Amino acid sequence: MLRILNIVGARPNFIKIAPILREMSRYPDRIQTLLVNTGQHYDLEMVDYFFQDLDIPKPGINLGVGSGSHAQQTARIMTSFEHVCLEYSPHLILVVGDVNSTLACALVASKLGVKVAHVESGLRSFDRTMPEEINREVTDLLADFLFTTSEDANINLLNMGIPGEKIFFVGNVMIDSLNGHLEWSNRRSVLRDLDVEDSEYALITLHRPSNVDNSIVFDRLLDAFDYIQKRVKLIFPAHPRTLKNIEKFKLDDKVRKMENLKIISPLGYLDFLALMNNSKFVLTDSGGLQEETTVLGVPCLTLRDNTERPITISLGTNILVGSDTKKIIAESDRILDGKGKKGQIPPLWDGKASERIVKVLLDSLEEL
Repeated sequence: MLRILNIVGARPNFIKIAPILREMSRYPDRIQTLLVNTGQHYDLEMVDYFFQDLDIPKPGINLGVGSGSHAQQTARIMTSFEHVCLEYSPHLILVVGDVNSTLACALVASKLGVKVAHVESGLRSFDRTMPEEINREVTDLLADFLFTTSEDANINLLNMGIPGEKIFFVGNVMIDSLNGHLEWSNRRSVLRDLDVEDSEYALITLHRPSNVDNSIVFDRLLDAFDYIQKRVKLIFPAHPRTLKNIEKFKLDDKVRKMENLKIISPLGYLDFLALMNNSKFVLTDSGGLQEETTVLGVPCLTLRDNTERPITISLGTNILVGSDTKKIIAESDRILDGKGKKGQIPPLWDGKASERIVKVLLDSLEEL
């Protein structure tokens, strides 16, 4: 029996882990799983949405580490997770993405001689000012099974000196979740509740410190939004921290004057998926949304200067616009004038990544 601890810590992790847990549950006589929530994302109401929408069991263990600096949070996760590993003696831990929980748990397991599987290995922005980039690099160096979403990720790992036999190109688990829940999301009433019609609005998400913690950058982005909302309705599910910064930077008046900008509370997975799928285009600084919009065929303007998901640009619907007001406006106008970027779905983004991951682990059962 293969004992696996599956680690989640922040909202995107739940979307990625859900199809993997579902696939593992098909082998109850071969895999014993336990879901561990580090509690890195401490808004329990928002987290509960994801468990309900994704139909996954509540975690067997909640570490409840909460917020703090990167060092404080990582240290608390490591200290707490070490006790879990010692108590449960897993053969393997599976981590997803690039948050502090990913790095912290991988480091603890590796030092205890427990094998590490990393889902979404090899993604690189080549920008170490992003904490996530450091988490990716170190986790990949520690991992025994590196599951990748794209060929560029494979190349990045090989360039790091990772042996090819550790690298498995399996596709994208985010798309497993998307494909599995798209029909459900279409039954939601969120568009009707918000009084918007299909393709008659654009969707905004904004959360990265480089955008919302910098008053000058935030102001530039709002200038772009102000122009765009005169052409199309904007829906903006805003995190409480983002709203606090609007007030802190005295941007309230600017926001209030945008009559066609609707700020709403953060949404659950299904409601957000419905909004994204039916939007004219998306303005975001999220990594996962670049992938999801590519598969949905929705134009995406990424409010960053770089991306760890370049395949969404080379093959998908994504365009990097940074925080350049003129560039954001110009690309938005192109979309609204019917000249938006057309993309295609990358190889193996077919909703079967979880099957491939679990097959690799089962095939490696003896060595684990």
